[in-house]
Amino acid sequence: MLPAPSRTQRTALPPETLDPEPGTRPAAASATTPPVSEPTSREAAPSARKRDPYFDNVKYLAIVLVAVAHAWEPVMGDNRALRALYMIIYTFHMPAFILVSGYFSRSFDASPARMKRLVTGVVVPYVVFETAYSLFRRYAGGEPDAPITLLDPLFLTWFLAALLIWRLTTPLWRTLRHPLPVALAVAALASVCPGIGDDLDLQRVLQFLPFFVLGVLARPEHFTWVRRRQVRLLSLPLFAGALVFAYAVAPHMKLDWFYRGDSAQEIGAPWWSGVMMTLLMFGCALLLTAGFLSWVPARTTWYTALGAGTICGYLLHGFLIRGAEYTGLIDENAWLSGPAGLLLVSVIAAAAVTLLCTPPVRRVMRFATEPDMDWAFRRSPATSGPGPEAASPARTAGR
Repeated sequence: MLPAPSRTQRTALPPETLDPEPGTRPAAASATTPPVSEPTSREAAPSARKRDPYFDNVKYLAIVLVAVAHAWEPVMGDNRALRALYMIIYTFHMPAFILVSGYFSRSFDASPARMKRLVTGVVVPYVVFETAYSLFRRYAGGEPDAPITLLDPLFLTWFLAALLIWRLTTPLWRTLRHPLPVALAVAALASVCPGIGDDLDLQRVLQFLPFFVLGVLARPEHFTWVRRRQVRLLSLPLFAGALVFAYAVAPHMKLDWFYRGDSAQEIGAPWWSGVMMTLLMFGCALLLTAGFLSWVPARTTWYTALGAGTICGYLLHGFLIRGAEYTGLIDENAWLSGPAGLLLVSVIAAAAVTLLCTPPVRRVMRFATEPDMDWAFRRSPATSGPGPEAASPARTAGR
């Protein structure tokens, strides 16, 4: 078993899309140790603020999977093996992100300081990138009549809208006696209600909700447990079996089930299959997510620092994917669907998103992802003193 990390507080961070809330390192909890570690005095705060390399590693590896899977979409074609691998990745990569987002949203209490971080780290990036993707679609995608609206998230910006809604509901999930069953019921009901519509991608928001709630309920010791050697060994036959099963059903499985953006009726399935698939997909995603998390190193690696910049990698890599489609690069190079082409596409996608997570890119994009908006907010007693909440998150983050 890996030794449990020490009980320390992470650096005060802006609520980035993929790292939404300052939190704690996973540590072995005890009866006398509260699950959410907060500095109890101003003297203790400076030495306690640290980043946890484990979660930075999780975020970096997950964003690479996101980018590679997105790059596969336009070149996948009828490649059965690639489709099966795509299905495996899509089963757990967003659930893993959402679970970690929920874990670091546990302390969200709608206080002025946290509402400010929610606006600067989620709302502002959503407005900026939703507008940017709409303009990109209009002028680079050859759709001059494409609307610019904040109610219909375009491409990957749905996650920002979802995170805003999920975090605002965090106090509710911390209050309910059985929050996870309630969240699963909400997701199941959403999957059979085609009338929900497309505003703010509410289908996805509701169908992915259980993973966020599970993250809110998670404790540091859960992440310590999942990194045990036994879990890693069990994950090997788990992934092997999942790949075999995915290969068998790949020609028949509709990918819409993995995207969770439509109800069962809109997918063309009977209504009751929405409830069944909600529960089955949740169970499969939970197992594969645990397997993925078990293999993420807890030590500092060469890519650990890149985990702090996943907000940029997530929001910017979509321009590369869409740009390749708009310019006809994919259609004009059919060889990209072959083995060599797929390998090249995968390597380029992984390298590109890695570069987009680097500190220089983060500094350039800070105006959109970590804006300093002190001018827009009133000073409150909680933020007027010299304590850890006093400074702007963007200034203290060093990200």
